[in-house]
Amino acid sequence: MTLRFHNGRIALPDGIVEAADIRVTDGRITAIDAPTALAAGDAIDLSGGWLLPGFVDTQVNGGGGVLFNDQADVDAIAAIGAAHARFGTTAFLPTLISDTPEQIAAALTAVDDAIEAGVPGAVGIHIEGPFINEVKRGIHEVHRIRRLDAETLALLTAPRRGKVMLTLAPELCDEEDLRTLVAHGVILSAGHSDATYDEAKRAIAAGLTGFTHLFNAMSPLHHRAPGAVGAAFDSDCYCGLIVDDVHLHPAIVRLAVAVKGTNRIMLVTDAMPSVGTDASEFTLQGKRIAVKDGVCIFEDGTLAGTHLDMATALRETVKVTGLDVAEAARMASATPAAFLSLSDSHGALAPGRRADWVWLDSALAPRETWIGGQRLTTAQ
Repeated sequence: MTLRFHNGRIALPDGIVEAADIRVTDGRITAIDAPTALAAGDAIDLSGGWLLPGFVDTQVNGGGGVLFNDQADVDAIAAIGAAHARFGTTAFLPTLISDTPEQIAAALTAVDDAIEAGVPGAVGIHIEGPFINEVKRGIHEVHRIRRLDAETLALLTAPRRGKVMLTLAPELCDEEDLRTLVAHGVILSAGHSDATYDEAKRAIAAGLTGFTHLFNAMSPLHHRAPGAVGAAFDSDCYCGLIVDDVHLHPAIVRLAVAVKGTNRIMLVTDAMPSVGTDASEFTLQGKRIAVKDGVCIFEDGTLAGTHLDMATALRETVKVTGLDVAEAARMASATPAAFLSLSDSHGALAPGRRADWVWLDSALAPRETWIGGQRLTTAQ
């Protein structure tokens, strides 16, 4: 199959082109060439919009009315993925918020099954907690927070079909356990943490490579106590960033990108089940969460994830940073793909990569999404 895209801006690794023929075989891009003769029905007019690599979201709690904590099975993962695909997400990690050992085991199995079943976009799992610091727990339930034990360590280090990302508070974990997790391929990220700079740096030395929703729910940057944020800045780690005009001040977004660069900042949604729906509320582990003006919030004022999609995150990032669209889009595709060690298959429009891409209009609103060369229903 060959598709021609024209009358727009197509973000290729070596620059922007206005038109291209993209050949797809078995769900992968096999060639990208200058336009040649094609039947009229094979040409897609981008109408001045953008064709970008599909978005990779490492933190997706829910979508389409489904919360992963409530329904850890293949159908739930498919529904969540379909909801976010409408907004350009072509690879994602279903994310489990601090829960019981039994639910962690069920979630791991569900993602294995979803990948085996070929659920579009499912590439692994993100387990966020419960090995976190109570003082930075946010919306996580205090009675679920606990220390990492041998049984759960064995569960997390068992072979899996996809990527396993684990958010934890490194100051509450043994360095040897961190090294064991890393040795078995678990991607470690610091989050909901009150770590000192030194504690965070020790975890980085042990193999931790990420920071979950940088600034939010972690020890802040202070000129005499750099904290977790200071360690993130003073390292080569990847950092997730929630850019929704609520979780972070625009100046903080600009600061983070200036310090870390677009090859280390990852846009994430931290999305809740309301994404892709018009729901005004949902329930999270017994708590009623209101969705008002695009904000998910508990009655005590605690933020509870987001009502954010990746296309909106990209628009907001371009607005507050002034970055070129293609450069900003790197933080939604190539950078998270690199963090997950998926650069050979995801994150760029290039031969050999998966045929995953999104068409955004000139205002950066989603028009259409392809996963594995298959056109999907979009947000319109």
